[in-house]
Amino acid sequence: MEILPGTLADTLIIKPVRHVDARGYFCETFRADEFDRAAGRHVDFVQENESLSSRGVVRGLHFQAGEHAQAKLVRVSEGRIVDVVVDLRRHSPTFGRHMCIELSSDDGLMLFVPRGFAHGFAVLSDVARFQYKVDNYYCPAAERTLRFDDPALGIDWPLGRADMILSPKDLKGSSWADTEKF
Repeated sequence: MEILPGTLADTLIIKPVRHVDARGYFCETFRADEFDRAAGRHVDFVQENESLSSRGVVRGLHFQAGEHAQAKLVRVSEGRIVDVVVDLRRHSPTFGRHMCIELSSDDGLMLFVPRGFAHGFAVLSDVARFQYKVDNYYCPAAERTLRFDDPALGIDWPLGRADMILSPKDLKGSSWADTEKF
């Protein structure tokens, strides 16, 4: 797999090598030794999650606070999304900045999101199956939501507001000014 730095500090973009033939393709979607070497540290993933969403769904921007913070390795196994992360780490050179990247089942790109980031995505295809590994167990009491459309973030979502499908929780996310920072 090819592992490249993302545009925000400590994020990684991972492109698996697909071995294609008449039957389809095969690829390694995760290999701990290569990942650890590229990340410069060992990440012990302990839980894997999957969501299925329809066109227009926007999820996020979510994060786990305090000792429950999670690093994520995200990918799309069906469909196409725009993935968005926001750096909440006060001492990071990219604090307060965001990154958008298209992830799809067509090319298999993956994104590593370290602890201390808010994360979300918008579905661009009819459906999208989103899978992600995390390095810390989910804790409902530590779940936080940063408002997806806070003007302070300046995120250019690929969908118009009228085309977005959001949960009540995501509509009530906190502003950048009121969001916990790491």
